[in-house]
Amino acid sequence: MEIKHFATAGTLESSDCLVTLDAQDAPTEITIKSSVIQQYGEDIRKTIEEVLSQLDVSHVKLEIEDKGALDCTIRSRVETAVFRAADTFEGLPWGSKL
Repeated sequence: MEIKHFATAGTLESSDCLVTLDAQDAPTEITIKSSVIQQYGEDIRKTIEEVLSQLDVSHVKLEIEDKGALDCTIRSRVETAVFRAADTFEGLPWGSKL
């Protein structure tokens, strides 16, 4: 999937995370800020990498500021940021519930 511009998804509320995503020429770079990075940092990174791989996204700079988000929340925030950055608004995996 082609990333066309900068995009964000999520909030800085408790139990959520804020994901920012932008294209870059270099290989994918993931930055994680979390108060629980010592316990869950590897799991957060693995979830992010899985989503990017499933969506065929590479050469991006992704930053996540985690406020205790569950895996499913991290996954959905990364997906949303990717779809927004790629200007994809139709055929989304969760349907057209807008």
